[in-house]
Amino acid sequence: MMARERKDYFYRKAKSEGYRARSAYKLQQINKRFRLIRRGDAVLDLGAAPGGWLQVAKEISGDRVVGVDLLAIEPIEGVTTIKADITAADTLELVRDALGGKADVVICDAAPNLSGNWTLDHARSIDLSESALRVAREVLKPGGNFLVKVFQGDTFLDYLSEVRENFWRAQSHSPAASRKESAEMYVVGQGFFLPPVKVGDVLDLEIVGIGKSGDGVADVGGFKIFVPGAAVGEKVRVRIRSIRSGHAVGTPAD
Repeated sequence: MMARERKDYFYRKAKSEGYRARSAYKLQQINKRFRLIRRGDAVLDLGAAPGGWLQVAKEISGDRVVGVDLLAIEPIEGVTTIKADITAADTLELVRDALGGKADVVICDAAPNLSGNWTLDHARSIDLSESALRVAREVLKPGGNFLVKVFQGDTFLDYLSEVRENFWRAQSHSPAASRKESAEMYVVGQGFFLPPVKVGDVLDLEIVGIGKSGDGVADVGGFKIFVPGAAVGEKVRVRIRSIRSGHAVGTPAD
């Protein structure tokens, strides 16, 4: 164990309070602020070894908690663990069987093996985070919550924008228990939804209203699409430019 970790406050606190990792306090702090996990929630933890987040999730939820990791996880009472690769397609079936349905919350504190090459490490972190988001899209209930660790870097904001395509609220956050020198950041997604359109889709729409900002508003199955410059009653062909916070923005298609 590195000297830094031996002297670390949260490391010592975890040892004294029976948590398997200092990261347990990160989840406690994040959950206190955002209330992602509530009593009775079904929780899926991706990249769960050694189990610190599983311990906290079980304490908060008191219900179904499932952990997945390439490494074996020492048993935790009331928690189901799966030894599998979160990036593999067949892991989804194992997760669904263990959950017995959909999850209320998906959390992921996974980190890649560090190479010392920051560009490579950031790219690997984004790949892991993309895998976590793919799983979340498959197993989350409507309105569910998502939490994932990402290393800061060139494509961090692109990833945050991607999360915003499926959650009413999405933001980045760094809890107090993260080391000051760490480049890790947590992305918090709240209120999962599956939009009826995708970025790049071309649609023929009728403007049925005007938004607060003056943009035209079209409706696709109750999902709002804002079209700048369009007037009520106008029929327009638009390309979906972005999706975030429960709505989309479209611009005239060429």
